[in-house]
Amino acid sequence: MPIKPTGYEQNFIAKMEFDRRKAIEEEKRKKMEVDERNKLQKLHYMKCPKCGMELIEIDYKNIKVDKCSDCSGIWLDAGELEAIAKLDKSLLDNVFSVFKR
Repeated sequence: MPIKPTGYEQNFIAKMEFDRRKAIEEEKRKKMEVDERNKLQKLHYMKCPKCGMELIEIDYKNIKVDKCSDCSGIWLDAGELEAIAKLDKSLLDNVFSVFKR
């Protein structure tokens, strides 16, 4: 004669099954997030945040600055503003004179 599980055992088994299914769904969600992020990166990579046109990377004094091919907006990546701030003041004026229309 089989032994009938107690209420505690049934709750434990149900919780274990719920946790297992939840982990599977979480893994699916993470994969979907990665796929969505990759899709967005392909769509927006090196595009001007203001007008959406192509950005052109300019290398000036070992600092890579992105300039919009249409609106001439200047965009800096992480750490580039600090690198520009460390430049000599007269050199900084020369940097910005390159980007004047």
